[in-house]
Amino acid sequence: MESADFYTGIVAQVYGALRSTTFSAARYRAFIDSHGQPALELGCGDDGPFYELASDLDIDGVDSSADMVRAGRERLRAAGSSARVHQQRMEELSLPRAYSSIYLAGPTFNLLVDDATALEALRRIARHLLPGGAALIPLWMPPPTPTEEFGVTRIGRVGSAEARYTVVGEDYDGSSRTRTTHTRYELVSGTDHVVEHRDWIIHWFTPDGFRLLAQDAGLSVEPSAVEDDEFTAVVTVREPIDARRGSV
Repeated sequence: MESADFYTGIVAQVYGALRSTTFSAARYRAFIDSHGQPALELGCGDDGPFYELASDLDIDGVDSSADMVRAGRERLRAAGSSARVHQQRMEELSLPRAYSSIYLAGPTFNLLVDDATALEALRRIARHLLPGGAALIPLWMPPPTPTEEFGVTRIGRVGSAEARYTVVGEDYDGSSRTRTTHTRYELVSGTDHVVEHRDWIIHWFTPDGFRLLAQDAGLSVEPSAVEDDEFTAVVTVREPIDARRGSV
């Protein structure tokens, strides 16, 4: 299974009930207030800041998962919102307009499996930034998952069903900056028991490495401190956008 298809099927069904981290919309609203509208959230899923901000901002969403996009569009329709959610991969981003603010809510950029894919995603981000616009990209340098967490099941509820998530193993490669966590997802309802095994791949960047990659994509990166293995890159276009962008 390709990384872009990870959040499909049973994973899309149980993700909201099992996720360990949520992100406040306030941070991204402040970023948009600073850099302007229209705005774009990459990796918007079917829950999170985008759906709160869509109530009163000119904002679009993008996600690679057909299941997440379908659920997100249903959520927007139910709320009476005219905001749009597009199904595209970051490295293939091609939308009908450009944006003053582009952001990812959390380190979704780390789901891009290698430097080449990340570079193409950054090039696509650059093409979709209006002059003077900026993109906010949170990044994570993950440690290995503690071995004592292997085999420990996290449990949540999806309606009347029980959702389960278990780490069953991991490959951690510092040389390629890639962590592949082998996981088991389960959804149990009465006598029905659905099980999926998925590899959760995280590819990380050092601050200097990301800065060089962004430069290759025609972007400048504001300095950022590293805290708890995390840092946030704010990128802007280094050259006039019309010189590189063409049509998107």
